[in-house]
Amino acid sequence: MHIKSLNWGYKSEMHTMNIKYFNAYASFVDKNTIQVDDGKGKVEKVTADKIVIATGGRPSYPGIPGDKEFGITSDDIFSMKKAPGKTLVVGASYVALECAGFLTAFGYDTTVMVRSILLRGFDQDMAGQIGDYMKAHGTKFIEKATPSKLEKPDKDGKITVTYIQDEKEVTEEFDTVLFAIGRYAVTGTIGLDNAGVKAEKNGKFIVNEKEQTNVDNIYAIGDVLHGKLELTPVAIKAGALLANRLFSGATDVMDYTNVPTTVFTPLEYGCCGYSEEDAKQIFTADKILTYHQKFKPLEW
Repeated sequence: MHIKSLNWGYKSEMHTMNIKYFNAYASFVDKNTIQVDDGKGKVEKVTADKIVIATGGRPSYPGIPGDKEFGITSDDIFSMKKAPGKTLVVGASYVALECAGFLTAFGYDTTVMVRSILLRGFDQDMAGQIGDYMKAHGTKFIEKATPSKLEKPDKDGKITVTYIQDEKEVTEEFDTVLFAIGRYAVTGTIGLDNAGVKAEKNGKFIVNEKEQTNVDNIYAIGDVLHGKLELTPVAIKAGALLANRLFSGATDVMDYTNVPTTVFTPLEYGCCGYSEEDAKQIFTADKILTYHQKFKPLEW
């Protein structure tokens, strides 16, 4: 209900600001023209001097037997009509660990299946502390493992998960299997070829510092950017800066490195700038000093 209310608020705001809004699927005809199809037989063409692609992303599935038939993603967890019960969360991203954290807090038997490391791209000392804390507070972990298939022998029964760990095949039963293994950009069917826009394999774009794609009048912001943080405030900030550059004569560009970020795992983790690993790689280890200090919040 909260998510629905947000969507309604955005629509109302656009109407108040006299922004022309098409509740329709857009695809490129050429670099200055898009076709909008409302799905009910009404198709229009719209031309524009500048076009911004901000279609966002969707959670990925692993492409194993039974994944879409019996598994869910973070898009579905809040819309479930019944309790998730014994849950397997596949993945080690912040989405995976956040979901596992609140499911454990609600009292559900929760297990996280990790292929390699926790919180790739984040500081690994911190990731290790989060993992240890979650283990100590009831979340179980299956490490160095990947699922190979999902089955449901009984229609109303449990999901049988087969996974590979240390080259051995293991099976276990769960009520819910949630995949949080990354996201892809929803750009595969918007006619990029017609506009000459190039995308990476995951549907995302490599842009310059001004968010321009390889086609100079077509820009991209948000989760469709390759290698950038997939966070709503990042997309909003980048969009505001882009609008200011295009129409107000501003020159400020988005800083994608120094973004204050919070991971809402049970032991909350805030960071800004480079992780220790990235800093050492970019500036060389001999130029980096690392300090560790532990403290407990007053409320504890």
